[in-house]
Amino acid sequence: MNRRTFINRSAAAGMTAAIADFAFLSQLPRVSAAEAKLPAKMVQFHPDIEPLVRLLENTPRDRVLEEVAAKIKRGTTYREILAALLLAGVRNIQPRPVGFKFHAVLVVNSAHLASLASPDTDRWLPIFWAIDAFKSSQAQDLQQGDWALGAVNEASIPPSHKAKQALIEALDNWDEAAADVAIVGFGRTAGAHEVFEVLCRYGARDFREIGHKEIYVANSFRTLEAIGWRHAEPVLRSLVYAILDHPGTNENPAKVDLSPDRPFRRNLENLKQVRTGWLDGKKDGEATREMLSAIRDGSANDTSARAIELLNRGVAPESLWDAFFDGAGELLIRQPGILALHATTFTNATHYAFQHCRHEETRKLLLLQNAAFMPLFRGNSKDKGIHIDSLEPVAVKESGAGAVEEIFAEVSKDKLTAARKLLAHLKENPDPKPIADAARRLIFLKGRDSHDYKFSSAVLEDYEFMAPQWRDRYLAASVFNLKGSGDKDNDLVRRTRAALTT
Repeated sequence: MNRRTFINRSAAAGMTAAIADFAFLSQLPRVSAAEAKLPAKMVQFHPDIEPLVRLLENTPRDRVLEEVAAKIKRGTTYREILAALLLAGVRNIQPRPVGFKFHAVLVVNSAHLASLASPDTDRWLPIFWAIDAFKSSQAQDLQQGDWALGAVNEASIPPSHKAKQALIEALDNWDEAAADVAIVGFGRTAGAHEVFEVLCRYGARDFREIGHKEIYVANSFRTLEAIGWRHAEPVLRSLVYAILDHPGTNENPAKVDLSPDRPFRRNLENLKQVRTGWLDGKKDGEATREMLSAIRDGSANDTSARAIELLNRGVAPESLWDAFFDGAGELLIRQPGILALHATTFTNATHYAFQHCRHEETRKLLLLQNAAFMPLFRGNSKDKGIHIDSLEPVAVKESGAGAVEEIFAEVSKDKLTAARKLLAHLKENPDPKPIADAARRLIFLKGRDSHDYKFSSAVLEDYEFMAPQWRDRYLAASVFNLKGSGDKDNDLVRRTRAALTT
């Protein structure tokens, strides 16, 4: 279509970026927002979900979309597909390292979030993308030894009154065998919130695998909220196995002083310095700037200390989270890449945990860990003098849908200029939803990597929690890892269209 037709069609449909015609998805039942919310040695799932998991496991990659589409047409629900997708990944893909091929599991919640935020007609696209990602990772796992999650040793599972303490001791001691049976006993008898409270603390314990452990904790629990706690046991076992990974050393981290563990040990002591009533502070934009400055130049010790100082001065935790989000955005401007990207997704996971934990000590610890990890994500990258809090806007030539089109066209050419244009646009048009909708649709069309979904879902969720002055800058910085309208399309939409028309 020509440019004028594109703009007219996008405006008429409420879209604000270069998007494809997804009408072929109408052949599947729409997913309402409400709904969206093996061999003997292998772990077995509930009988009602096991056949669907096996279909995903056993169907070749070049046929799996067609087979899943056929199941959906016969009545299989969105929630059942989501559950089978998570469980297939958990059973077939080794969560060590917690990244690389294991992103097929980590990305399930991100795809689900993208589905929830999409129009009813588009909600299958992220899930079909995640199914294809699973098949790719499954093939990699097969080449690397064909790992599978085994059955638990039922005879060693501790009783309910001892399971929680057994799990804590096993995690403290990095004892894999003890942790595996303890999490089963704990998960079978405790509530989801109580289990989450323990695991989110240990997910943020060490900087190994650049935050993926806490990302796995948050994303797995969030998916379990959607598919049901009855599917939790194999997920929890995989999660604990991931948390206890310590690559690069054969020494037990509990018995030696290793750099990835130091922030946690220091912050266990530091949190005692935080004043009573720290949750009752006032929001303060200048305090956010102070925290940003510490993130920009300070050490892990410096950022933890500054966070404590600000809390004790009466600053609200929300102002510190604004600094963590924008600090991650500035790292992306400073040096786009894996470390900066994971500063965003780790902060998203830790913020989710902070919101959903009940114990003050755990919440304080998560906040201080996030502060300490920011300089670690910064690494050795040099300050280029482009600071998120002083980024100058650049006027957009177009208006309305045309302005959004202009910005995302610029993303493919010059990301810094695109960021400045986005900042100017949001100043004149305070509602960020058209930008978020366009960014999400472009991920559907052009996303090629699990990080595209993880990053975009994190950013498009977290901006809503931020003060407007910091939110707009966070969204502007996000273009450094979003897709532009001039980027090459992926093959997913074509494959999904073909699968649904056979």
